[in-house]
Amino acid sequence: MKKYIIISALIISAFAKAQTDTVLDTIYANDTKNVALFFPEPIRQGITGSDNFVFSYNREKEQYFGLLQAKPGKESNLLVVNRNGAIFSYIVRYKKHLSKLNYFIPVTNSIGNEKPIVTDSIQVVTSEKNIDNRTYYYQKFCSYLLNRNQRVGRIKKRTQGIVLNVENIVFDKEELYFVIQIENNSSMDYDLNFLNLSIETRQKGKKKSLQSLYQEPIYKHYLPSKIAEGKMVRFIYVMPKFSLSNDRRAILELNEKDGERNIKLNISHRYINNPN
Repeated sequence: MKKYIIISALIISAFAKAQTDTVLDTIYANDTKNVALFFPEPIRQGITGSDNFVFSYNREKEQYFGLLQAKPGKESNLLVVNRNGAIFSYIVRYKKHLSKLNYFIPVTNSIGNEKPIVTDSIQVVTSEKNIDNRTYYYQKFCSYLLNRNQRVGRIKKRTQGIVLNVENIVFDKEELYFVIQIENNSSMDYDLNFLNLSIETRQKGKKKSLQSLYQEPIYKHYLPSKIAEGKMVRFIYVMPKFSLSNDRRAILELNEKDGERNIKLNISHRYINNPN
């Protein structure tokens, strides 16, 4: 019992020190737009320190996001507690012109938990799976993008009833998100062999040639193995950010398993260099 009390005291002390040493990030809001905050767990409680800031969230049914608005005035703070007890704290300020309207809060931004976590030296029991934080962020952001009705331009090609379409290209943090759609208007299922993204360079000179370099996705969201006849699927490739010069372009290559309904879709450097 004495050993348990000493361990608890040490953990609480370390937790308090971590809170003191934490430098809080700043979130800007105004009174004409909603700033959306997406958390890794549903919101149980959200409080602002001043009346000129309002943080609204569903108090009846726990949801993952809340909306922040602000009126002109002094800066304040926002404290949010998730369903699992994780605590998030931010400085909030009024700003007339906003450059960012959506914040996807990773688990690592938590400043601690409302209940001290005591570990036993013999056995550690966890109630949640150990999910990589970055993958978790990709999952949430990809789901958000699939629910948006946004397009980067007309990037589409079809063959024999199969339509390959890049709906949107979005830049976030250090990645490019390719929102892709495949539509099967034929009378036969389409079994996907592979879908590769490559960068193609045109070699100048008398003997013109093409050089292609495959780009490995960091994460694939809802990539199908089959598209049934008359059906349409949407999914996302997450790629490390890159840009292209005028003599280069991206190639999205769709290949059918045991078939010949293959598509090569050219993506101009203009779309890659000017994502949403």
